[in-house]
Amino acid sequence: MPQQDSRADNADEPVWVRGDGVNLACHVAGPSDAPVLVFVHGYPDNHAVWDRVVAHLAEDYRCIRYDVRGAGRSSAPTATSAYRLDHLAADLEAVIDWASPDAPVHVIGHDWGSIQSWEAITNPALATRIASFTSISGPSLDHVGHWLRQQWQRDRAGLFKQLRKSWYVFAFHLPGLPSLLWRAGLGRQWHAIVERMEGARLARNPSQTGDGARGIALYRANVVARLRAPRARHAQMPVQVIVPERDPFVGPGFVAGLDRWVQTLTVKTLDAGHWAIQSEAETVAVHCRTFVEANRDRLPAPGSRKSSPTEAARPRA
Repeated sequence: MPQQDSRADNADEPVWVRGDGVNLACHVAGPSDAPVLVFVHGYPDNHAVWDRVVAHLAEDYRCIRYDVRGAGRSSAPTATSAYRLDHLAADLEAVIDWASPDAPVHVIGHDWGSIQSWEAITNPALATRIASFTSISGPSLDHVGHWLRQQWQRDRAGLFKQLRKSWYVFAFHLPGLPSLLWRAGLGRQWHAIVERMEGARLARNPSQTGDGARGIALYRANVVARLRAPRARHAQMPVQVIVPERDPFVGPGFVAGLDRWVQTLTVKTLDAGHWAIQSEAETVAVHCRTFVEANRDRLPAPGSRKSSPTEAARPRA
């Protein structure tokens, strides 16, 4: 398991890991010789959105949270193309290689953190690097593309119901407007909006405005391309999908037919909104723990660790 880093358990001081052309701010908690869990946050959050879940797991697991590119303290490329799923998945792979060079990890993703993790867990090259995957409120865009075509043929009412939930995806493609809204005050009010909307109390995020404005590129770089030409992407390991039943953005319908793409599938439902990882952190942690323990036999016997992780770097000036 990962060797102890002198900065690893200081919540305010990240460990810098070199991703796919970017520097990623990684935050670590838990024993250095424990199974490794990698948490990937969504939009418009940063690594701290996982803090409440990690608080229930860090005693028994090595918990890695990182700011994805464009969020928090990680590098923020200016080109929209830099936010394509292949780059995001390569970042995740770099974090995995740094955190656990010789043994598989368990990946847990929320929202866009889950979407980009699907890109990694459906890559056959990573089949031996990821022992299990827990997805929360973030389906594979390729699977969504196939689902949309199926719904058009079988259940157009269900299709339009989900499209109404996804109105913001279309709004995010309007030139200039989303970034303007974030900089005009949405960033300052975001935590209050989420609390009013579904009762989840988000901590104030000093980089919220920038995270929200930059993260629009996630949608613009990926959604149309993947929905227009979805690929056949099969999970390479057991998958757990946690479905918040009151999620105003992602409907439960995406789970239907998922067994076409996932050989070993577990589905759990929660009476919660989109930010279940905040409002129901303990329950989410229990589901994660149970699934990880059920798949620990996928981990190889403990052996010697590599003496150093993959390239780590401090941010460029």
